[in-house]
Amino acid sequence: MDPVEGMVADFVIIERQSDLEALAQDLLKEKIVAVDTEADSFYHYFDKTCLVQIATAKNTYLVDPLALGGPSELAPLAPLFASPDVRVVFHAAEYDIYVLKRDCGFEFANLFDTMVSAQLLGYPAVGLSALIEHHFGVKLPKDEQRSDWSRRPLTDEQLTYAASDVQYLIRLTDKLERELRKAKRLEWAQAEFEALTKRQWPSRGFDKLGYLRIKGAKKLDPKSLGVLRELYLLRDKRAREIDRPPFKVLGNRTLLDIAEAKPRTQAALAEIKGVSELIVRRMGSDLLEAVREGKKEGHGPIPKLEGNGRRRMDRRAERRLTHLKRWRTTRAGELGLDPGVLCPNSALEAMAIDPPDSAAALDGRKEIKGWFAKEFGDEVAGVLADRAGDAEDDGAAD
Repeated sequence: MDPVEGMVADFVIIERQSDLEALAQDLLKEKIVAVDTEADSFYHYFDKTCLVQIATAKNTYLVDPLALGGPSELAPLAPLFASPDVRVVFHAAEYDIYVLKRDCGFEFANLFDTMVSAQLLGYPAVGLSALIEHHFGVKLPKDEQRSDWSRRPLTDEQLTYAASDVQYLIRLTDKLERELRKAKRLEWAQAEFEALTKRQWPSRGFDKLGYLRIKGAKKLDPKSLGVLRELYLLRDKRAREIDRPPFKVLGNRTLLDIAEAKPRTQAALAEIKGVSELIVRRMGSDLLEAVREGKKEGHGPIPKLEGNGRRRMDRRAERRLTHLKRWRTTRAGELGLDPGVLCPNSALEAMAIDPPDSAAALDGRKEIKGWFAKEFGDEVAGVLADRAGDAEDDGAAD
């Protein structure tokens, strides 16, 4: 494991299994480590974890799962992430945890998320670069944010960028934790971190009805919607074949424009914005066949999409929601928080539909964060009780 000179600091690249196993054992002796990941979802249909950056108080390591044989070879790190004795720091942990659980099956026990912490402290800018510049006066490199992390060898610029993402996280954690404690919000943050450790994501399959989610799709006539469906299916098939994200094959706007125009010839297809000569050469015949098939089949009644589980609100619930939003705006302003951080709209809507009469009534409700119920549940119940008469009067008018 030889150090590599970087513009930010020295780091060690881990490309051998024996080195990873030794590192994993050493990391278990630490009290805190910082972690970040880089994936290739911007470049591949079948995205994967391409790099794992780990920093201790003294050293930075760049673990290359592709050199090791694939993300599954990161298994020696499992005890680290599952250990309750080692705090693992992320910035914006949700995606990192998602890919590490998906690709490696890791479980997490002791997290700290610097972005969530900054949100709960009311920072106006919670991106990592903004926080590092604010606290340390250092500008992190940004040029490699959209790099293809699956390509090898990684450039010096990519390596420096990757290392810089973790080298300040432990020091940043110290500062944010002190601020959370001073603001009496550390318990809020800890509840958020625990929820992240327990979160599970459903496996992502292809959404055959995804074309209905394209902006403007539901305004199409049945024939155009049938064409859009066939184009959407063709795009996914092509994206899988060449291992590229669907949006890099054809954009949603282009799919919609083709569906509306229903070209009959490659010349007509080429006139549509977003359809390049290369697309016409490689996919022209298939696109025209999709147009013909969609026109012939058409589209029946639009199926109901799986939504977010929200129930429809009657007028009384809408009135309660209005009062809750007013309360949230005022309270968030007093606390110096973004209203959505204090309580997201989905939680407000759940309380408007099924109003609580106390903090205890919010316990265990999946839409409501535990720290919010404990801290503000009785306050919310009071707001709803004060406005109950308004809601009843409004209901009587229905």
